[in-house]
Amino acid sequence: MSLVLSAALVLNPVGLDFLYSAFFAGEQLARNIARPIVLTALAIMAVVALLEWLVRSFIARRRARGAMS
Repeated sequence: MSLVLSAALVLNPVGLDFLYSAFFAGEQLARNIARPIVLTALAIMAVVALLEWLVRSFIARRRARGAMS
């Protein structure tokens, strides 16, 4: 679910424009302002996806163990 939300945030016109400003803008000031924001957002999205995966694997293992009892 978090990956779908991340894709929706990044692949809309505003998100694509912000990514373009962070990495491909002709102006150095725009890149210097946008790049840390984009990299921080990407790191947060990666942490959320990792947490979701950990919770889902924990629940799956717990259900499998409970079904055996």
